[in-house]
Amino acid sequence: MLAHLPTPLERADRLGRALGMSPGRLWLKRDDCTGLATGGNKARKLALVVADALASASDVLVTGGGLQSNHARMTAAAAAASGLACVLVFNAESPPSPEGNQLLNRVFGAEHRYLGPMPLDDLDAAIVAVADELRASGRRPFAIPVGGSSPLGASAYTDAADEIVEQLGHEDVLVVTATGSGGTQAGLAARLGHARVLGVDVGALSDPAAAVRGLALEVAALRRLPPPTGDPWLVRDQIGAGYGAPTDAARDAIRLVARTEGVVLDPVYSGKAFAGLMRLEAAALRAGAVVFLATGGAPVIFTERFAGWLAE
Repeated sequence: MLAHLPTPLERADRLGRALGMSPGRLWLKRDDCTGLATGGNKARKLALVVADALASASDVLVTGGGLQSNHARMTAAAAAASGLACVLVFNAESPPSPEGNQLLNRVFGAEHRYLGPMPLDDLDAAIVAVADELRASGRRPFAIPVGGSSPLGASAYTDAADEIVEQLGHEDVLVVTATGSGGTQAGLAARLGHARVLGVDVGALSDPAAAVRGLALEVAALRRLPPPTGDPWLVRDQIGAGYGAPTDAARDAIRLVARTEGVVLDPVYSGKAFAGLMRLEAAALRAGAVVFLATGGAPVIFTERFAGWLAE
């Protein structure tokens, strides 16, 4: 089993009080506790995707992301745990020394391909090209899009939505999540509807709303759920200078969550997502429980780029 499920749902009254919320209103869904490779939300997606790869007799997983991609790190671990090889494709130059997720990728035995800077939107095509190259050499590759955000991968978050509803004991909930490649928000929205899922854009894609909208429809069809109506709920005021760029708001959010609940958020995804939640007016939040999805990603904190910044 690649993911330890169900993950805990923890009441966060000290944190909620700091945001002016009444007791019992704010909860943390601890998808940083999925177990695989220090944990994170990608484990849910990979549990389904890797099972599909094994069923198709593939022998190598091919995926990619940014230099400190959590998805790449967890795919490398999932491949190792499943007896598969792994090739990781990055839209960056080779770093001078491995750190954070790059170090863990090597520990798990993954092969690395550095393609130089390119928009993350274009990386899926590069992943397919590498898979085609491997196939031509006699391998049996299984290509996984950035973030594991295929319809099958994203459908794992319909199960996560069911977990949340079961753990709360009711469906009166708003789930708040970071939105990068869009799969997590899409899977949640396929089960809960767009109005009950708030995505905080971290700047990975040029048009995250289109990605979430399309994936949510595909996930709903795959899981035989009614198609979600309306538009994805996205806020886009936490990107800062770009995807992966540190922001003061994210640092404040990381410190607040750590110092009230002892939970570590990361600066690329969940830190920015919680900063987005902190900025919302109380009137913007629907009644009922507010569940913040802690998606993992702690290894990036221990890189040169972020360690000094977080300690300032």
